[in-house]
Amino acid sequence: MPATLESLATTIVVTATPETTAARAAQLMREHHVGSLVVIDSSRGTGKPVGIVTDRDLVLAVMAEELDPALFTVGDIMSIELVTAPASTDLLEATQLLRRHLVRRLIVLDDDGRVVGLAALEDLLEALTSEFSELVLALRGARDREVKERK
Repeated sequence: MPATLESLATTIVVTATPETTAARAAQLMREHHVGSLVVIDSSRGTGKPVGIVTDRDLVLAVMAEELDPALFTVGDIMSIELVTAPASTDLLEATQLLRRHLVRRLIVLDDDGRVVGLAALEDLLEALTSEFSELVLALRGARDREVKERK
């Protein structure tokens, strides 16, 4: 099982700038088959995230309000309260972060605060489920060993 976000997070992170239109954001999500874009402030050139926009943000803030997606930008609708974690974060701590902040995605950062990955709730669930399966197998193995030893 991956022990840290570094080994679990997807390294394919699609980015946008605050100036990207909502229409272009939707196109990027479709082109790359992703449900979110990490928003990077390109004016500073640091590669550090300043927001995140999800497909749900586009639907609720633009489409459901019948706004023109060509006029509104990612900067208008992005979440700026980011939940980030260092790549070295272990999975239990990552799970606690998701629960505490009520989000489905963690932005994974390197030591300089640049985006190196994205870890979704589904990724953590898959990894933890695998670990629980291994624990069940260990329990069964211990039981089987005991049965053999007692015969």
